[in-house]
Amino acid sequence: MTVRQVDAAPATAAVRRRITVRGVVQGVGFRPFVHTLATELGLTGQVTNTGDGVLAEVEGEPAAVARFTARIRGDAPPLAVVEAVDGEDIAATGGTGFVILPSRTGGPSRTQVSPDVATCDACLAELRDPADRRHRHPFLTCTHCGPRFTIVTALPYDRAKTTMARFPMCPRCAREYADPTDRRFHAQPLACHDCGPRLRLVGGQPHARGGDPLAGARRLLADGAIVAVKGLGGYHLVCNAADDAAVSLLRRRKARGDKPFALMARHLADIDTLVHVSAEEHALLTGPVRPIVLLRRRTPDPAPDLSPAVAPGSPDLGVMLPYTPLHHLLFGLPGDPPGPRLLVMTSGNVAGEPIVTDDDEALHRLAHLADAWLTHDRPIQVPCDDSVVRICDGEPLFVRRSRGYAPLPVPLPLPVPPALAVGGDLKNVLCLGEGRRAWLSAHIGDMDDLATQEAFGRAGEHLETVTGVRPELLAADRHPGYRSTRWAERHTAGRPLVHVQHHHAHIAAAMAEHGLDGGRPVIGVAFDGTGYGDDGAVWGGEILLADYDGYRRFGQLRYVPLPGGDAAVRRPYRMALAQLRAADIDWTGDLPPVAACPPDERRLLERQLERGLHCTPTSSMGRLFDAVSSLAGVCHHAGYEAQAAIELEAAALTAQPAHGPGYTFALDATDPAAPALADPAPVLAAVVDDLRAGTAPALIAARFHTAVAALVRRCCALARERTGLETVALTGGVFANTLLAGTTARLLRQDGLTVLRHRRVPPNDGGLALGQLVVAARAAGGFR
Repeated sequence: MTVRQVDAAPATAAVRRRITVRGVVQGVGFRPFVHTLATELGLTGQVTNTGDGVLAEVEGEPAAVARFTARIRGDAPPLAVVEAVDGEDIAATGGTGFVILPSRTGGPSRTQVSPDVATCDACLAELRDPADRRHRHPFLTCTHCGPRFTIVTALPYDRAKTTMARFPMCPRCAREYADPTDRRFHAQPLACHDCGPRLRLVGGQPHARGGDPLAGARRLLADGAIVAVKGLGGYHLVCNAADDAAVSLLRRRKARGDKPFALMARHLADIDTLVHVSAEEHALLTGPVRPIVLLRRRTPDPAPDLSPAVAPGSPDLGVMLPYTPLHHLLFGLPGDPPGPRLLVMTSGNVAGEPIVTDDDEALHRLAHLADAWLTHDRPIQVPCDDSVVRICDGEPLFVRRSRGYAPLPVPLPLPVPPALAVGGDLKNVLCLGEGRRAWLSAHIGDMDDLATQEAFGRAGEHLETVTGVRPELLAADRHPGYRSTRWAERHTAGRPLVHVQHHHAHIAAAMAEHGLDGGRPVIGVAFDGTGYGDDGAVWGGEILLADYDGYRRFGQLRYVPLPGGDAAVRRPYRMALAQLRAADIDWTGDLPPVAACPPDERRLLERQLERGLHCTPTSSMGRLFDAVSSLAGVCHHAGYEAQAAIELEAAALTAQPAHGPGYTFALDATDPAAPALADPAPVLAAVVDDLRAGTAPALIAARFHTAVAALVRRCCALARERTGLETVALTGGVFANTLLAGTTARLLRQDGLTVLRHRRVPPNDGGLALGQLVVAARAAGGFR
């Protein structure tokens, strides 16, 4: 028998592919993921960080290379945001194994830095495990959690380019860092008890300073002290939220007025009796960001374990859960002496100044605010306040977009040239854009303080560093007195500067975050407190027909004098008296704002209004809310921005359903060539009638909210009738009021209109820079 030789099937030739991954792919465990994936598929090659993202080369059987390419996006680490995966075939080189190479430096940076991330469950388990070597380690972290944005000094993201560079890894940490099977493989903030950083407690009573700094701080808090605690993005001022004396003392020391404090709760169960928590709110509270979430208070408010000084007059409590190991240890682990279950956790700063990040500065600037300092020696590179979010109709609505979200980019509907938008003077946030991305800075603050202006400059420099964008175009508000605008004018360096009208920027921001290309205008409803108008008046109750190219003022709230400017903002009774006078309603002594205004001031105010002295006209809806709040007897003095409006909303939420006439604005739209004019005089007259009939302030507040929503409905219906437009953007700080925003959106949708509300940036001035960016890009020659 003859045996025929059968040739073996030829081996499939190996292929090699170079793959570039862009997006949030540094600081999230992406290189370890690539290493593990390649090893699993039997591929050889290498991976490294570059200024452009993650660069990998893989070699092996074609089918395995194809699977690798497919899975690199779909199986990416949980914190990664993969925006693009580009590949090209290159010549096979052979070799064995798969290695992580040192990061490539040089060239422009185009990758994205991850925001800071709350401590993951695996790290928390180690924190609580007495047998684990990181038991009670305040800086415990891994590739899935911990500091990122606030410690980055440059890119690519490596330990040497973070504030952890000063802490050499001990041998055990170094082994974990180099072990592809370890959760800490290439985790740049990696540390342990042996290699730092270190906590220390400064100040306080001698009995609290000995031993464990965290135990000492917990004792101080239980004893009623105010402790400055260094967090991820700055210092917090912390006290026991159940201790009325401590909370009231902090409020006085910080000159806080009645502005609500944020709370940190040990567990969700600790706030069950205080607030309502929806499924969406629960997800925010327990997710990887853990922002401050504004939660509706239960009524009646039981709050036996909460000082009434925490959030007087507010319909909400701002609550967050611990997001660092230090926070968990501050509350205490099982077996620790009991400490407070709820902590006031407010930004460590003097009112109006940026959050303190430097340790020496904290000891100096917070000396009159804090009794002790719980600090550590890991520097903070980027100041980053806590983000503040609320849920409106089941979707997130930012009040402040900062920690946990910055510097994640907002995708743009069309590409823009390299540009920097400087925002406004309140709630300042910068926006740097290029291509189809817009990077917003963390919350900077109000620009009326020198320290904030200096922080503004540093934030812009750092944003350029981590994005690699070098702006060729600047954008600013049209207000000639804005400090942000003057900064832009001083720093043009030959670059074009585009001044963008305030409310146009608000509407453009809403359009951009919803992906509109600007090919068709929208009906923009921009309601806020202050914006510089084309005629020099203070706008703020505007209906604009707008796209990125421009706008037309379709409707407005009737002008009334703003007597004394900021004085009328701080004392809403002045705004109420101005509105009453404009509506030809006498200042009789039975009206709350008349009684609230001292007689001498009332006489001066009357002469001021008669002569028009220091009385800039305003169409501001925010100021109308202030006026009605005072007229209803709810709030006559505002110690913080929008206090009168917030307390009016709080009152409206407690109103019992009642029959009776509602309120209606007069609307003059007879001249199609002129803006429709909304006159609140009939509303004010109806409020006065209700007051004299003994109607409860809560019902007056509810009827006013309904009237404003109905006004928007009428104006938008008129705009659709005359223009055919069917998309409405609701924007401006007034629409942070969820009662108004929800009611208005519901009415507009009932009429078949498409409603755009902010979901990626705040409706207030914290989102202004995004709109400035896209308008300026169009004005400077169009998107590209």
